[in-house]
Amino acid sequence: MLDELLGRAELKAQIADLKEEKHHLERQLAAEEERRTDAVRERQEAEREVNRLEDRIEGLEERVERLSESKTERDDLSVRTTQNVRGTRRKDILDRIRSVETDPEGALTAMVTETVPDAIKRSLDDRSALVRRLAPCLVCVDDAGLIAVAIKLTAPPAPFVEWGTTFRIEPQWVAPTEPVTVALVRSDIFALGVYDGSTLTHVTEVTTDIMDAHSKGGFSQARFERRRDQQIEEHLEHAHEAIETHLTENSQTQTQASNGESKDEVVVLGEKTVLGAFSDLADRRETVDATGDPKSALEDAVDEFWTIRVSTL
Repeated sequence: MLDELLGRAELKAQIADLKEEKHHLERQLAAEEERRTDAVRERQEAEREVNRLEDRIEGLEERVERLSESKTERDDLSVRTTQNVRGTRRKDILDRIRSVETDPEGALTAMVTETVPDAIKRSLDDRSALVRRLAPCLVCVDDAGLIAVAIKLTAPPAPFVEWGTTFRIEPQWVAPTEPVTVALVRSDIFALGVYDGSTLTHVTEVTTDIMDAHSKGGFSQARFERRRDQQIEEHLEHAHEAIETHLTENSQTQTQASNGESKDEVVVLGEKTVLGAFSDLADRRETVDATGDPKSALEDAVDEFWTIRVSTL
């Protein structure tokens, strides 16, 4: 009552309203400050994330650049020397490699077919890419980095990795250590011999006069082709019989000498189109380019087949 008379009631009501408005504004201000704090924190987190991503991008770009440079370097890699060797030259080079002696586990020999062994990668570093390119091959590397060669063998063994005091190159990997029956067969010539890894002994040869190409067409052409195919078939049959006869005679001789069973290895070389006729006799068949008279062609075929390739890495 007194407050109303003195006019204080209205003022007190105004004060209460102002206090409530002030409290409301303080809550708004606090909320705004909190939002601003959250915004600053979010901005800082965003800036840190941007920096992290920029660093990541920079790192990836550097990695891409290094990989590109590495690939370019690998693409630029090439063997220092490559030579095909046969006969006495083959023996001389392999004996030279075999003669190297190192400390224990200083000579690494590995037969590589697909995957390059870690030991080769550590020894050759970037140049191990050359081994992958040359595989399958026999790799010889020493721990001093003085010797690094890859050899393409004629009869490669199963993959292996071996450390020793010398390099392991078995004779049978590069040439026969026992006599091998070897035949050269083309559509018009045949030659048979025995090769022991150093000497070729001729056994027999056949030359067949195959009809030359026919210039006419029609029925005459078809008849000519049938006749020519028949001549080639007869030639291959004679060659097949000659190999069988030789193997039979040789088997009898070996059996009498050893009182046991023995089987010759047979290698048939020649034209790709005729090699299939000898699948039942041959242990190995290979296409070669040897031509000429039967005797010299057989010698060339033997040299070509038992040629090894030596590459300096």
